[in-house]
Amino acid sequence: MIIYLHGFDSTSPGNHEKVLQLQFIDEDVRFINYSTLHPKHDMAHLLKEVHKAIEASDDPHPIICGVGLGGFWSERIGFLCGIKQVIFNPNLHPQATMVGRIDRPEEYEDIATKCVDQYRIKNKQRCLVILSTNDDIVDTRKVADELEDYYDIVWDDEQGHKFKKISQHLQRMKAFKEQR
Repeated sequence: MIIYLHGFDSTSPGNHEKVLQLQFIDEDVRFINYSTLHPKHDMAHLLKEVHKAIEASDDPHPIICGVGLGGFWSERIGFLCGIKQVIFNPNLHPQATMVGRIDRPEEYEDIATKCVDQYRIKNKQRCLVILSTNDDIVDTRKVADELEDYYDIVWDDEQGHKFKKISQHLQRMKAFKEQR
């Protein structure tokens, strides 16, 4: 099973395209929608929905996958639910990058302080990070600097922030999903 979390733009047709591409790895792809506007509510909702999906699946190696803001949530929710994560161009600091687009950006800062101390050390090698060299939203070099001590990073020279096409990374994702 693959759980897919959309980025800030939940209605983008690219979300459906990514779900279809992910079905080449696993036919059981579950799209979980969340508001994107109310971080504390989103966190509670995502924890509940992801936990429910894991409980309903018999897959011994489920993963959670997200792009942009969905990458922010996938890393945290995946860690808290005990499953591996694959994140594309994650928006690691939405409290700074999404001011004016969300109602309560300070809630992201609060969530960061409430998460398990040093969770990335505890999550080491359980997240695969795929970054675009052509991202026009997120400074992926800074993202790489922040995450490279904990996770493997794969660079993509073709895609932009939303990663419309992920097919070139599917085999890597499949191997990561199945590795113990």
